[in-house]
Amino acid sequence: MKSFGYVRAGTVQEAVEALAAHPGARCLGGGTNLVDLMKLGVERPGVLVDVSRLPLDTVEELPDGSVRVGATVRNSDLAAHPLVRDRYPALSRALLAGASGQLRNAATTGGNLLQRTRCPYFQDLSKPCNKRTPGSGCGAREGTHRDHAVLGHSEHCVATHPSDMAVALAALDARVELYGGQGARDVPADRFHRLPGDHPERDTEIRPGELITGVVLPAATASLPSAYRKARDRASYAFALASVAAVLDTADDGTVAHVGLAFGALAHKPWRARRAEAALRGAPATADTFAHAVDLELEAARPLRDNGHKVPLARNLAVDVLTRLAPPARRTRHLTEDS
Repeated sequence: MKSFGYVRAGTVQEAVEALAAHPGARCLGGGTNLVDLMKLGVERPGVLVDVSRLPLDTVEELPDGSVRVGATVRNSDLAAHPLVRDRYPALSRALLAGASGQLRNAATTGGNLLQRTRCPYFQDLSKPCNKRTPGSGCGAREGTHRDHAVLGHSEHCVATHPSDMAVALAALDARVELYGGQGARDVPADRFHRLPGDHPERDTEIRPGELITGVVLPAATASLPSAYRKARDRASYAFALASVAAVLDTADDGTVAHVGLAFGALAHKPWRARRAEAALRGAPATADTFAHAVDLELEAARPLRDNGHKVPLARNLAVDVLTRLAPPARRTRHLTEDS
């Protein structure tokens, strides 16, 4: 591991000043991903800014009924918090589906959002990877890519984002709060991460010198029926092959009044299913309707040689999650050849 400098920040302003003073510095929270990448030589920061002791470790209800989660709140604490468990069950379930209990006790909200892909070509310095070394090529495109992207990928990168939490935040219409040299701003959670395009080395919309200070869960989706489902190779401690977070509210006549739908493990970022959502609003909350809408969304899928299985897997997960969220009286049996 390359030697590095260390700065312990006591305030948000101190952290931002340290980041500005040391271009290329990285923030250290739980370190569950960053330290591993430093050991591999993938990340080589000259300075680590320790943000673990910043006063950003609370979950609080705001006057408008929304809930603010500080950036240093641990994943295990967030999953168990009554405000999250009761009002935003999809987020609680997504957090509990990620990693092991020991890692959840260390990982933070901000760090979870900033974790990097688990693509083996990214983690192996002997392999080409445009995300790690721009212009070197994408080894996964013609190599081993069973777990890689089917949506939104480019010729430069087919990696997927590994976070479970971020998928739930996208479906719930959460916002990510940032603070930097130009002051505070926030961005929608489903736009915080980027598709690869021509610059796969840029994972997020965070600007140089900015710090994640928190996440705001809106009052509008509080207490609405929501769920998170994850398909993986083994029962625990595995990254998703496909995952789905959904929020669904129905009107008295059984039509869809509100829907939020996001896929994980299918793209370089949590994939907000905007086309499916548009097709569902005002439509009957039935399995047939859900299947049609999800099929419309997944028409954009472009599977690679060895990962076509992800499309029917994601489709069936989404239809099942939405159907279970609908009022029981509106559910209908829906069987297809690939169910």
